[in-house]
Amino acid sequence: MRSRLRSRARRLGAVMRKEMIQRLRDRRTLALILTMPLIQLFLFAYAVDLTADHLPTAIADLSMDAESRALTDALFISGYFDLVGYEEDEQGVIEAIDAGRARAGVVIPPDFAAQVERGDAQALIILDGSDSFSVQAGYNAATAIARARALDLVAQKVERVGGRLETSPITSFTRVLYNPDMADLVFVMPGLIAMLLQVLAVNTTAQSVVREHELGTMEQILVTPVRPLELIVGKLIPNVLLVFVDQLLITLLGVFWFGVPFRGSPLLFVALSSLFIISGIGLGLLISTVARSQKEAQQLTSLLMMLSQLLTGFIYPRSPMPALVKAIGNLIPLTYAIRIVRGILTKGVGIAFLWSDVMALVVYGAVVMTLAALTFKKRLD
Repeated sequence: MRSRLRSRARRLGAVMRKEMIQRLRDRRTLALILTMPLIQLFLFAYAVDLTADHLPTAIADLSMDAESRALTDALFISGYFDLVGYEEDEQGVIEAIDAGRARAGVVIPPDFAAQVERGDAQALIILDGSDSFSVQAGYNAATAIARARALDLVAQKVERVGGRLETSPITSFTRVLYNPDMADLVFVMPGLIAMLLQVLAVNTTAQSVVREHELGTMEQILVTPVRPLELIVGKLIPNVLLVFVDQLLITLLGVFWFGVPFRGSPLLFVALSSLFIISGIGLGLLISTVARSQKEAQQLTSLLMMLSQLLTGFIYPRSPMPALVKAIGNLIPLTYAIRIVRGILTKGVGIAFLWSDVMALVVYGAVVMTLAALTFKKRLD
């Protein structure tokens, strides 16, 4: 029994050494594996901004009085709107948005001051609906600014007649937990770490196995005493170590370079990340049984990355999604990993609050690894 275990350990170690030597010799691929996630991290961190402000705005002021200027000044002072030019009428504002010179427009009708005095003034805010972030931010900002301006005017009228405006009977205070500054980076970074780990785990495994088939070296390995299961484990362990190195680099950069808070347990983060990495490697092995070339494997992993960005809650919330779309997202391990990473990094919660996602990831990893091992063995046979 001991000699059998010793022989198995030697065969497993030989496969691992062969895989590590192959990785270290292919320095270009190794450099890409180590640097591409870091490049993506910096691109997402510095280029992605979910807050749309300073919208280029065209103005059509048909009144040109003190009240119309006060309204436009309030819009520009807010920081959400930037003046890019004046237009003659509403059609001119629409043409400016069509041409891309502006993403918002304000049309103030004639006799605006008289309408304000009567209490029936209306101003038209036009927003570029082709940009979802711009239209949402512009709509919310314009509504809030108009409401604040209306309250100021009401207060001025009451003061002119010698009255006093009573304070509102209800006062609400808002407190934002975990991210009081509402920084986009604090929201994006935990999901980005999870997504990059998935891409690395899936891509490195799929490419590694498919490359053996493409180069014809898989047949050479199979004539050795190495068993199929030993071959699978021997090829996966170096990939796990490589992904762990990238995980360490990405997490350290996120915390110490970009200042993203790490409020939870590092040990719990490492343990649950290991579970996620194993699930991703199993998914990569499953892809390798379908792909017949490295190009095909790359296309499949690219499709997986696109679905991961859209369906897992990385950028878009999952709650408004239809049931079918949610079910597709549940087939991607990133769906569970994002909630786990955000819970540990951003919220600082423990396993008691994450157990449902952890169990889902355990079941997912077991099913995917079993399917991957069975289909991989079938392909070898």
